[in-house]
Amino acid sequence: MNTSIKSLLVASALSAVTALAAHAEALKLAHSTWVGYGPFYIAQEKGFFTEEGVEIELTVMENTPLKMGALMAGRIDIVASTADEFPTYMRDGKPLRYILAVDNSNGGDGVVSNKDIATVADLKGRTVAFEEGSVSQFFINALLRREGLTQDDIEMVNMTATDAGVAFTAGRVDAAVTWEPSLSQGAATEHGKILVSSSETPGLIVDVVAVLGSTADEHEEELKAFVRAWQRALDFLETNPDEAYQIMAVGVGGWLEDPNEFKAAASGIQYLDISTNLEMFGTADAPGILTDTISNAITIWGDLGRIKVEGLQASDLIDTSFLQ
Repeated sequence: MNTSIKSLLVASALSAVTALAAHAEALKLAHSTWVGYGPFYIAQEKGFFTEEGVEIELTVMENTPLKMGALMAGRIDIVASTADEFPTYMRDGKPLRYILAVDNSNGGDGVVSNKDIATVADLKGRTVAFEEGSVSQFFINALLRREGLTQDDIEMVNMTATDAGVAFTAGRVDAAVTWEPSLSQGAATEHGKILVSSSETPGLIVDVVAVLGSTADEHEEELKAFVRAWQRALDFLETNPDEAYQIMAVGVGGWLEDPNEFKAAASGIQYLDISTNLEMFGTADAPGILTDTISNAITIWGDLGRIKVEGLQASDLIDTSFLQ
């Protein structure tokens, strides 16, 4: 076989492999409108997913029960959400694995209260607005438990985080569990202040990426590629912030479609690289802070009747194999 024919055959083979990769079924990832998920769009726009060996289809889904139901049913392959939420949607025989932590709330969430409320313990008997079943409910319950209190010790007013902020600003409740910009807006009122923010509770509100155990087994290499692409996206954000914020704002969209708004909102979180992930995930012998967060979530949601899997442990959810 002459050299030119051999070169042609090699080129044809490479082209065929490339075509197959391009047409491989994409893994579907669903997330809500949140700054923490912006780097997914950097990885997509800059071709990092493809270059690392995976195709990802990104979808914004605001309805958490719908999103989690799709994950458990296998209609969505990957979901990004707060670490505390996943255990409440798990069912027997369908284990979930956390493969990556993407961001940690660092002041972006918190409790805004009347100025006469000095501590979390002082919330006893007061009206506190937050959304039932949300990370806000988990957050306030975790704070109350540190003071020896439970949700029964306060008067809950069930509303979304945004509405809770509005209700507090209008003086209709004594406190609200919300996030930015509602947090700062409430604190800026004559009667308001930030009682506690997530900057004081590192690791308590953290967003993770989770998959079904079957997906983890069947798509191990693609998910490892996904994690590598995440790290490349964070590297790009560090070296090209202006372009990165533009990409993330357009990708995530919604109330974050303005790059300046996106950047401002991102100041309240910490994006988590692989080295930080390894610290947070820890090991079986030396569990990281993520274990504490998940254990807290299982206890709190279990007491509220929202955990359906008996004997669920934090160690059942943590999987560090994709971070290596």
